[in-house]
Amino acid sequence: CLRESTRRQAGGSHEKASLPESGTMAEPVDREHAGNLLFGVPKKGRLHEKCMQLIEGAGLTHRRPDRVDVAHCTDMPVTLVFLPAADIATYVGEGNVDMGITGLDVIEETIPPEEVMREIDLAFGKCRLAVQAPVKNDIKHVSELAGKRIVTSFPNLAKRFFAKYETEQTGRTKIKFVSGSVEAACGLGLADAVVDLVETGTTMRAAGLDVVATVMETESVLITNPNSTHKEILETIKQRIQGYLTATKYSMIQYNVHKDNLDSACDITPGKRSCTVSHLAQEGWCSVSALVLRKDQAVIMDRLEKVGADSILIFKIDNSRM
Repeated sequence: CLRESTRRQAGGSHEKASLPESGTMAEPVDREHAGNLLFGVPKKGRLHEKCMQLIEGAGLTHRRPDRVDVAHCTDMPVTLVFLPAADIATYVGEGNVDMGITGLDVIEETIPPEEVMREIDLAFGKCRLAVQAPVKNDIKHVSELAGKRIVTSFPNLAKRFFAKYETEQTGRTKIKFVSGSVEAACGLGLADAVVDLVETGTTMRAAGLDVVATVMETESVLITNPNSTHKEILETIKQRIQGYLTATKYSMIQYNVHKDNLDSACDITPGKRSCTVSHLAQEGWCSVSALVLRKDQAVIMDRLEKVGADSILIFKIDNSRM
C-alpha cells in the first residue's frame, strides 16, 4: 500500500485501514516520492472529469500511466491517488491520504464530519439526496414511509433521516443497502421507496418515481486531514484551486472610452476592488480593464457600447490570486 498509518497519530487507539492493494494500484512509492503529499481523486464516475479539469487548472501537471491509479506531479511533491469517490472521505479522515475531493453526501455517510477539514466548496457535482417513491402510490408526506422498506446506497443517512418519523406504531424503518441501480428496487417489489441522488431527475422519472422529501443538498468539496504534516503544500494547493475557481467565474474586460464617459463606464465595470484606468496617447481617451462575471459579460459589452466605449475585448483567465 502507499501509506500505512494508525489512529494513534490522531490520539486514538485502533489501527487505520491502509489503501487497498489491487492490480491497478502502483507498487509502493519509490524513495524519490515516498514523502509526497497524497491527493485522493475520484477515479471514475460523475465527479472524475470535473476533478481532472480542476487539477489541470491548478497546475498539478502529471502523467498517469495506463491502468495505474497513481500519478506523480512533475513540479510539486504531490502524488495523485485515484480512488472510488465513496472511499475518499474515509482515507482522508484516517490519514491514508492528506487531501481529497468527494461529495458532502459521502462525508456524512461514511465518517464523523469532524475527522476532516472542509476546505473549499467546489461548486460542481451539485445534486440532492432524496426520498423517492412510486408516483402511483401517491405518497403525500415522508412520514407515511416510516417503518416501510427503503433501499439505498446511503444506509446511515437514511437511517438517521427516518428515525425522526418512527413511532411505536410504525416500528423501525427497514433500510436495505444496495450499491447500484437503486431506482429499480421499487419496480422489482424490493422496496416501498428509495433514497438516492437526484441531479436532473431523468432516471428517477423513467423508473416511475417522484421526490417525496429531500434528505440533504450535496456538492463536491475539497477536504484535508487535520493531522497532515504537509501544511505548506496543502496551503499552496488550496490557493491554486481557489484561484482557478475564481478564474472560471470571471473574465477580464478591456476597452477604450473618452474621459467624458469614464464615470458611466466604470459604474458598469467596477471590478472586484476597482477598475484599472490608464491614459491613452490620444488626448481625452482612457483604457479601462476590470474583472466581470462571465455570465454577465455579453450584457456588459452591450451596455459599454451604449455609453461610448469602443475596442471592447474579453480575455479568458486561466488562474488567479485574489
